[in-house]
Amino acid sequence: MDYIISKKSEVLSGTLKIPGDKSISHRALIIGSMSIGISKITGLLESEDVFSTMDALKKLGVKIEHSNNTYIVEGVGIAGFKVPEEYIDLGNSGTGIRLLLGAIMGSNILVNFKGDSSLRKRPMERVLKPLKLMGANILKSNFGKLPISIKSPKEALAIKYESKISSAQIKSAVLLSGLSASGVTEYIEPIKSRDHTEKMLSKFGANISSKILSNGSNIIKLNGRTNLIANDISVPSDPSSVAFPLVSTIIVPNSKIEIHNVMMNSTRDGIFETLQEMGAKIKIFNKKQVDSEKTASIYAEYSELQGISVPSERSPRMIDEYPILSIAAACAKGNTIMNGITELRVKESDRIKIISNGLNKAGIKTIEKNDSLEVLGGEIEGNCSIDSELDHRIAMSFLILGLVANNPIKVLRPSTISTSFPNFFEIMNSLGAKLVWS
Repeated sequence: MDYIISKKSEVLSGTLKIPGDKSISHRALIIGSMSIGISKITGLLESEDVFSTMDALKKLGVKIEHSNNTYIVEGVGIAGFKVPEEYIDLGNSGTGIRLLLGAIMGSNILVNFKGDSSLRKRPMERVLKPLKLMGANILKSNFGKLPISIKSPKEALAIKYESKISSAQIKSAVLLSGLSASGVTEYIEPIKSRDHTEKMLSKFGANISSKILSNGSNIIKLNGRTNLIANDISVPSDPSSVAFPLVSTIIVPNSKIEIHNVMMNSTRDGIFETLQEMGAKIKIFNKKQVDSEKTASIYAEYSELQGISVPSERSPRMIDEYPILSIAAACAKGNTIMNGITELRVKESDRIKIISNGLNKAGIKTIEKNDSLEVLGGEIEGNCSIDSELDHRIAMSFLILGLVANNPIKVLRPSTISTSFPNFFEIMNSLGAKLVWS
């Protein structure tokens, strides 16, 4: 079994540019495919998850080529996908499968989707439920999980759908489906989730609007049957990936780092706000507008952290960053409570459980509840093995913990790191981290 050993490191320093944002990369490929004309994408994240989505689009009849660090997508229009000749395998890509389930609506095709062992455990009924209301015919599913056979209608039905959870993937599936509907599709979520789909659809010419209501919920309205017009996309660096070298710098004494072209979307910046509340010395500068997203440079250095209570309403803005935040919490003075994080139990793994158990193995006490995790900062002994359970963010997080542990930490099955951060190992070691692959 493959594993990486992480050893105590003395100083981390350097200037970095992190690979492109995974969420935007998926959406650029899918929305570019649904447009009329040729879209050029630079900075695309070249990871297994994104390539799974790209391969799926090719099987659906989309022509995608690569030339001079640019991906060229020849769109087929809103309802132009073709019947694939074989199963479409999304590998480990939860974003890919959920967005594509919505994107194929209106194409009047039968598609069979499958994924790897991890993706087959993840819930899809939350996406299938609104799509069935919009006209999807689910011919086969494994109790709401993959593999799934779906027959999309010739024209989706416009609906008003109120979700009980804030999920950008459910929202995106409904909006992409609504593109082929006659009339207005309305989607309501309790708290605004990441809005890359809305921003990108607007850039491509969709008639879409959103509004925060008096009760704090977010409503999006999309007028269907409007052609999307091809556009060029420059993908900024992924803040979820940035969080790993950022936290490592903050917890390893005498370290400092500078990272450029970081996406600073207001629905994705919760990790930066939280670390600053804990006392992290972070400076955000060189702010710019790139396409429909804001970017900035980040400077950070070693900091003495203090435990805090992270409010539940912040969770949609940092849902993928709780694993690495728990590592920062382990190094903080006092207790850190992460509230409203039930969604972590249905990610690539039960992240709350794995984080809690892993920290316990490393010598850190935790209090685990269904929708929260409390981490009691203290001495990190290490001298343990952590099974990532094929969860890329769990693997990277405990490798970062090993950089400050008294004894090495071994992380098992780290290969899925390549699904989101393919050069993580090289970047971390270039900063001075002691990671050894075996």
